[in-house]
Amino acid sequence: MDIKEIQNLIKFVAKSGASEVKLEMDDIKITIKTGPDPDTAAVHYAPVATQIPQVAAAPISEVKPVTDASAPVTPAPIENSKYITIKSPIIGTFYRKPSPDKPLFVEVGQTISEGDVLCIIEAMKLFNEIESEVSGKVVKILVDDSSPVEFDQPLFLIDPS
Repeated sequence: MDIKEIQNLIKFVAKSGASEVKLEMDDIKITIKTGPDPDTAAVHYAPVATQIPQVAAAPISEVKPVTDASAPVTPAPIENSKYITIKSPIIGTFYRKPSPDKPLFVEVGQTISEGDVLCIIEAMKLFNEIESEVSGKVVKILVDDSSPVEFDQPLFLIDPS
């Protein structure tokens, strides 16, 4: 199960109003608990094969409905309400270009389409291309090249109009 599937599951549970969901598959066990506020959820993920107690993943402080449930895209804060924030789906190192001698994936002011590669995030020697889930214009790049990023950290502001 990858991070996008887990994110989709969290969003589904938050929308359903369920207070707790447990999922056990071959070698993983996931527990999702929502608090009294239906917009918050905590995820616990632990391998079943080990004797380690459940390990808490990074708690999701905000789970907002989006038009495409598979997208790590949420509306930006109120001051940027017309922009869509593209967030990091994983922890790693943010790169704006595929290699040092290649051009940047995107620049501020550039028009992008759904599916365009925006950046690469390196995690454990794997280079993950982060694609846009929306079309629009890049308004702001929120992270410096070669910087570490956290899960759910805002990376780009996109103007969908």
